[in-house]
Amino acid sequence: MKNREIFISANSGFCFGVKRAMDKTMEQLDKVRAKEDSKDEEKRIFTLGPLIHNQTVIDDLKAKGIEIINSPEEASEGDTVIVRSHGQGEEFYRQAEKLGLNIVDATCPFVGRIHDLVRKAYDQGKIVLIVGAADHPEVVGINGWCNGEAIIVNSRHELEESNIFEKLKEKKCFVVCQTTLKVGTYREVLDLLSETGIDFETENTICNATTLRQESCRELAKKMDAMVILGGVNSSNSRKLYEIALEYCENSYFAENIHDLPLQELAKYYKIGVAAGASTPETVIKEVIANMTDKQLENNVQNPMEDFMDEIESSLKLPKNGDIVEGQVHMVTDDEVIVNLGFKKDGILKKEEASLSEGETLKDKFKEGDEIQAIVNQTGDDDGGILLSQKGLAIIEHWNELAEAYEKKDIITVKVTKAIASGAIAEYKDITGFIPMSQLSSKYIENAEEFVGQELEARVIRCDLKKQRAIFSRKSVLREERKKQIEAIWKNIHEGDIIEGKVMRFTDFGAFVDIGGLDGLLHISEISWGKLKHPKEVLALGETINVKVLAMNEETGRISLGLKQTTPEPWSVIDDKIREGDIVKGKVVQIKDYGAFVEIEAGLDGLVHISEISRQRIAHTSDVLKVGQIVYAKVIAIDTEKRRISLSLKDTMDYSELQNAQQDSDAMDAEGNENVSDAEAKVSENEGEGEYYFKTDSAPDQDSELAKDKEDMLEAAGKKDAGDELAETTVETDRVAGAREAVEGHYDSNAEKVEEPEQEEEDQDYYLEDSEGKPLDHELAKDADKSAKEAGESDEAADEIAKATADRDEKADKDKLACDAYLQNAECE
Repeated sequence: MKNREIFISANSGFCFGVKRAMDKTMEQLDKVRAKEDSKDEEKRIFTLGPLIHNQTVIDDLKAKGIEIINSPEEASEGDTVIVRSHGQGEEFYRQAEKLGLNIVDATCPFVGRIHDLVRKAYDQGKIVLIVGAADHPEVVGINGWCNGEAIIVNSRHELEESNIFEKLKEKKCFVVCQTTLKVGTYREVLDLLSETGIDFETENTICNATTLRQESCRELAKKMDAMVILGGVNSSNSRKLYEIALEYCENSYFAENIHDLPLQELAKYYKIGVAAGASTPETVIKEVIANMTDKQLENNVQNPMEDFMDEIESSLKLPKNGDIVEGQVHMVTDDEVIVNLGFKKDGILKKEEASLSEGETLKDKFKEGDEIQAIVNQTGDDDGGILLSQKGLAIIEHWNELAEAYEKKDIITVKVTKAIASGAIAEYKDITGFIPMSQLSSKYIENAEEFVGQELEARVIRCDLKKQRAIFSRKSVLREERKKQIEAIWKNIHEGDIIEGKVMRFTDFGAFVDIGGLDGLLHISEISWGKLKHPKEVLALGETINVKVLAMNEETGRISLGLKQTTPEPWSVIDDKIREGDIVKGKVVQIKDYGAFVEIEAGLDGLVHISEISRQRIAHTSDVLKVGQIVYAKVIAIDTEKRRISLSLKDTMDYSELQNAQQDSDAMDAEGNENVSDAEAKVSENEGEGEYYFKTDSAPDQDSELAKDKEDMLEAAGKKDAGDELAETTVETDRVAGAREAVEGHYDSNAEKVEEPEQEEEDQDYYLEDSEGKPLDHELAKDADKSAKEAGESDEAADEIAKATADRDEKADKDKLACDAYLQNAECE
């Protein structure tokens, strides 16, 4: 024997609007009963018209004391009047207020939306066209929001017969429709408006639940041997379901309850479909299916509806707060989303609880028919719906993400939103966490204010799901990045490489240079070929320089750098720079009793013996020269083997003075003041000292040119006297020759040395030799620098370690207190 099967159409039974109206009614009944128990004055409850189109439900409400009235005047002041889901016109609310009635508005939100659309269109001067049954309570209520002036048609045929096209052409037309209208009817009316050239706008106001219910019924009817439609005889949407079923299945039956059901007739069919209207309660559906099941059992047929009965039973239960639920979007308004969850109440997702991007609206994100997931915030609100939250669900998901990131030590991105005394508050999506001060950076931070508004990469170092507390660390990420940078440095950089670096800080013995995540030491002796007292004489903090890698020790983590090595050593190219007889400019860097040392450029110093300072005899070098003084000197000897330069000032002192005077004069001329008297005066004052520019064997051309220049300057000043100058020059030539012999004797260890006072201990002689006559000064200086460097590094390292240890301990204590306070819900500050 063939098995008999019963199938239930999707979306059968109470719709959201009807459920909401029933819930509000039962809430009012509970309030009245509570007042009766407290002996308060008894107030009556009415519904304005039948609450739903189902006589079984109406009879049940009447038995509980809820009567039906047809106008507000039938109630007395203080009575409660429930507006059914079909809604009422605007005039009703004015009358109810005058009568002092307590109004409970159970208008379906779908219908309420139509009221708003119609009122807005009417206020804009548009003609309102409603597609629906003119006597249906819902349509009557809609018409009440455009002063009863709407044009109402129930089909394309009615519109064709109405002869109202001329009126529709007078103004722009706005079209809405009854929520339970068949989609096909709505489209036929719109097609006719388009064909006749009517200018119109429209909003499809057919309830999505109605559309889905009708579509489900249609698809089911195509496959069934028989269809049973359950609904009230006055229910518009139930009648439409019957029409659809009959169109596709000739064996279709309409019943309001079990008493109208032809069970004997249905027993002939093996595949039976059941569809229920929006006003049909679950109890009626269960009763009908139960009776049909009993008949099947009598015929020894298995019961295929047990699962469905369980479904109905479960739909009567409600979810608990905190439950995660899934459902289908029924309707989207500007302020909320209505969701079918499969329970006796629909879900309501309000705008403030939806996960929206900046500038995004509910209508942008949600469409009717979308499947969504949310968390239950409240099982029921004043409107009888289940309050949902996507943000709450998102927070749970985000906490799970944080917990996973904590376990896997993954890097996340957080945004700092607030600075506090012990650190900063940061957000990960919708979750707020804490970053202790010492975890904000790998460097010491006094104030977290500079990080506010920044997005930082961080790790989760504490995650308490129960208390919903999280602690982040940026320092952990920075350490890892630094480790990778350092590994790359040791791998990619080698001794002898020229690399780019940034000057980060100074010490007395050098500078530390960042070479890409690791600091290298640029010792003061490796900065310049000359002598420096402090690195800042040559370098500036933040300056980018090219340095040479001199040494690398991965075990100790030290890298030694050199700056001077990026330029040629001065003595290696001295032949390209100066020659004997040249006039050079330099700075006096050291004063001795036997003369002065002049720095020509970094790494090139020359000695001006006391006998070469002035033509006149002087007792002390300091009587004429000062440290830091800029002078012009003549190169009288260069010894590249011993790295010595001998200079003379007396041959160039007048030249220097005249050059300076001429520069001053030129500067004043540039300002518009004619002043050559200073130059003339200097030449006049030095005239009696004789000519300083003479020919020598070492540089005949140089001296000839200098003598010529001197003569030209004297002539320009009107002071030239060839005879006097010639005599003076002859005397001076003899004196210089004797002085030169004395200077050479000073350098020659075998000659008679000029007596010199003992050198002070802190002044190192620029010219020291070993027993074989080789220069020692550079080796000694290098050894001294190396000792100073090692001692300085050692002292600084010890100081830094001690300070770092103390700071670490102090920060650890502060961090522990701050984190404990945060985890215990206390104020971090």
